[in-house]
Amino acid sequence: MPTTTDAAPSSPVTTVPAARAADAHAHFAARLAVETDCADVAADLAAGAVPYTILDVRSERSFAAGHLPGARSVPSATIDHDVATSLPDGLLVVYCWGPGCNGAHKAGLALTRHGRQVKEMLGGFEYWVREGQPVEGERADELAALAEPRLVG
Repeated sequence: MPTTTDAAPSSPVTTVPAARAADAHAHFAARLAVETDCADVAADLAAGAVPYTILDVRSERSFAAGHLPGARSVPSATIDHDVATSLPDGLLVVYCWGPGCNGAHKAGLALTRHGRQVKEMLGGFEYWVREGQPVEGERADELAALAEPRLVG
């Protein structure tokens, strides 16, 4: 078993001490106030209870190829006061391509600038498809074939 000494840090993980539990709790609560994930959105869709509006903030062409069931196309670059206030009241859940895209962040910034409540769907459309969730659009069948096999544990 490895031992630690004062000469070297015990691990890259513990070089910076962990936050106090109360600070970590506040951090995670704050993140969950502005984030959700594919599994939670899929559960709401499957239950038929979606108490928010889902916004696909990718290009209209990408939306046409495939999108979440019931999502509205609102490309992030088009969001201004008129767009933000024309959307249904209540929470808006935004998604873009995936983790390598900041379109959802840009959309969230623009929407909250106009007083809207927003959560980002982590993983975006990429992880939605990878998880085998339902897709609507012109290329829905092709996109559904990209789902990763699920591991049974």
